[in-house]
Amino acid sequence: MIHDERLLYLRYAETLKYPSALKHAVTGFFQEDAIINIVHPLNQLKGSKAYLEHFLLPLQNSLQGLYRRDDIFMLGAFEGKKWISSTGYYVGQFTKDWLGIKASGDLSYLRYGEFHRIGDYGAVESYIFLDIPELMIACNQWPLDIGPGHSRGYTGLIQGPASHDGVLKQNCDPKEGKLSYQIVTDMLSNLATKDEAWRPYWHKNMMWYGPGAFGSFIGVEEFASFQVPFESQFEGWSGGSKNNGLTKHFTRFGEGNYTCSGGWPSLTGINVKPFLGQEPTNERIFMRVCDWWRRENQLLVENWVFVDVPHALLQLGYDPLPNWQIN
Repeated sequence: MIHDERLLYLRYAETLKYPSALKHAVTGFFQEDAIINIVHPLNQLKGSKAYLEHFLLPLQNSLQGLYRRDDIFMLGAFEGKKWISSTGYYVGQFTKDWLGIKASGDLSYLRYGEFHRIGDYGAVESYIFLDIPELMIACNQWPLDIGPGHSRGYTGLIQGPASHDGVLKQNCDPKEGKLSYQIVTDMLSNLATKDEAWRPYWHKNMMWYGPGAFGSFIGVEEFASFQVPFESQFEGWSGGSKNNGLTKHFTRFGEGNYTCSGGWPSLTGINVKPFLGQEPTNERIFMRVCDWWRRENQLLVENWVFVDVPHALLQLGYDPLPNWQIN
């Protein structure tokens, strides 16, 4: 029986710093029958053994000296269930091909974001986001040179929190977490509005760390140069916070100055304009999305975002990973 979810994860994270201990780390964290959802092309794996065989050990085989570093870690509850969330990077020397991506031979970074629902004996339900396009861009192998906005933003290594306090090893004041949660929830309800009613929730010099295929932006105006065109490429938007039968957050909670959320899918809309170089289909597509936000006082100052872009592109008839295979 798990009595301390925070300690369970911190032990797991500590073990992932040492490549020789991956099997021990995984079997000690996941329940044997856990359902583990991963971005395309892996999509869903069942059990810790499959997670090792199809994801983590092949990744270790491709990224020599593989280890993992966390930039954010937090714990909370959503709809009566306990969740753990973290984001950071896998790091290693890219010496062997992975998922059809040609090895660059260079030191490489694979950004990850994870959510784990904790049961009696470990993680029972997980959602794992990987920014595969960001890795492909670094290796000059991403086939698209356009983003959803007026231009693709910065692509490259993304920083952790500017406050350097993202790994929450101790319990935080619950009032702070509730405030963080409410600010984000209110902001989400004002996305995709004609008057851009999301603006007052953000610091004017905020940082938006987007998925590699979209890029990152500094400041509300630069962010708007992405967000407004992106919203216009779809009609009938629905976000996970609305829980209206089309999309739903599997979790959303706050701890300290941080909030996180994820949906599988989290966004949906009818594609009515070109998106990432693809002609509109006039069909509804669904996007797997997750976020972490940091606030200072009453304003959001940093936002880390993942979108399963290859999965979205597949729905538009384009496969950016046509040659993928497990090593």
